[in-house]
Amino acid sequence: SVIVADHLTPSDTIMLDKSLVMGFCTAHGSATSHAAILARGLGLPALAGAGAALMNVEDGTTLIVDGSHGVGIIDPDVKTVEYYEKRMRASQTMHAKALKHAHEIAITTDGHQVEVVANIGNVEDSKAALDNGAEGVGLLRTEFIYLERASMPDEEEQYQVYRAIMDAFGDKPVILRTLDVGGDKEIPYLNLEQEMNPFLGERALRLCLARPDIFKPQLRAALRAGLGHNLKIMYPMVATVAEVQAASEVFEECVAELRIEGKPFAKNIEVGIMVEIPSAAIVADQLAKQVDFFSIGTNDLSQYTMAADRTNPKVSGLSNAFQPAVLRLVRDVIQAAHAEKKWVGMCGELAGEPLATPILIGLGLDEFSISPPFVPIIKQIIRNLNAEKMAVLAEKALKLESPEAICDFVRSEVPIVAELAG
Repeated sequence: SVIVADHLTPSDTIMLDKSLVMGFCTAHGSATSHAAILARGLGLPALAGAGAALMNVEDGTTLIVDGSHGVGIIDPDVKTVEYYEKRMRASQTMHAKALKHAHEIAITTDGHQVEVVANIGNVEDSKAALDNGAEGVGLLRTEFIYLERASMPDEEEQYQVYRAIMDAFGDKPVILRTLDVGGDKEIPYLNLEQEMNPFLGERALRLCLARPDIFKPQLRAALRAGLGHNLKIMYPMVATVAEVQAASEVFEECVAELRIEGKPFAKNIEVGIMVEIPSAAIVADQLAKQVDFFSIGTNDLSQYTMAADRTNPKVSGLSNAFQPAVLRLVRDVIQAAHAEKKWVGMCGELAGEPLATPILIGLGLDEFSISPPFVPIIKQIIRNLNAEKMAVLAEKALKLESPEAICDFVRSEVPIVAELAG
């Protein structure tokens, strides 16, 4: 069972309503990730994997959702409520201050500027991203066009939607991720075969390469919609160089077709990949020669590196992007890309973690792509950091042996993050 939850928002005190909780429960637990994405997009406090025992708590009981530490406190005493109310007020004050400067650039105290953009899932998200100071889109989840419908959207329908989003952002960069379904994202009309382990099966780019009837209309629609805008295209779930080369061939086929048909389309656009499989991180030096940029997807990178399903509360401690093994892969990917003079972003949830910001700045991350409500606060943190000092901090952090040790170390070394993360 799941309470609407996200560990980045201020702690909040709510009255438990099991009808709301039940709205985010499924027998398989796969709603955890979707509920968390929804909560983050709305800026709601969140706690995932609360367990079935929650349903035995009476309606109307006071519940504290401490997203910062991933705990829920049922029927707290007066002293505990006062402590959390004080924390909540302080956090709200800091967020309000950050919002006033949301549209300013994120530049460290020693002059290192990074890009802070937004993860969005539909046209409506565009306004929230721009209002919160996002400098573009680091992840456009195109699955929303395919979900909750009975048939596949054609090229023209996709073009109209993508164009509306491109128009909203003007000349700001928009990174469109090609269809990422399979695993926990099922679309009945695609008639995908049932697999024993869909997370390790034919999903995302693997599916698109096997189904040009899905892949080509999307690429054509994106190329057409990007005309006059700053479009970038990104392939998810890349494991090998061969996959990138195969995707490039399909891409070039679409370009040739549009040219022959006389349809205008965007030219000279950047094409990148998500690094979310350990194999891609390990051969990042080879992949960097094939693409224009990387965007690190820490959600999947964590679960695949640690062999721990990120939708399973029983192993949530393992599927943690603060695991030293995951952070070392992040470091290696950034170094490999920079060696080829390619830039690196991060669209996984680690990019929106205040405790991770100093480490990521220290590792040299070029772009942070996060849920719109958290753009102002991540920008504010970056403005209070010294990149050179954070490089030293990151080196020390990656020598520690556990996520807890790493988080405690950052709290002790960076006061503004300690205030935000609690």
